[in-house]
Amino acid sequence: MTYVVTEACINCKHTECVEVCPVDAFHAGPNFLVINPDVCIDCMACVPACPVEAIFADADVPAELQQYIALNAELAKDWPEITRKEEELPEATHWASIKEKLGLLKRA
Repeated sequence: MTYVVTEACINCKHTECVEVCPVDAFHAGPNFLVINPDVCIDCMACVPACPVEAIFADADVPAELQQYIALNAELAKDWPEITRKEEELPEATHWASIKEKLGLLKRA
């Protein structure tokens, strides 16, 4: 099992989860974070740290968000590792409650 960052993170990019990860499994893109499934040790430390409840165990990802399992694995290969807390995106509060944001994901 691994943990997966899902849609709620898009355009928010809170990094409290990064700060508690003991194995540096997070990778950062322009407006989203992902977890590298090959590095994640399933410790669950990131789940309660996420202020927008964007992180799920892969077995618990809601049906409508299943595509994020593959997306995390794919983007973790291309995006740089992030190991320290950074400021969230400027309009994170606004975007936190918005649904269906996949079309807003910036890959580069």
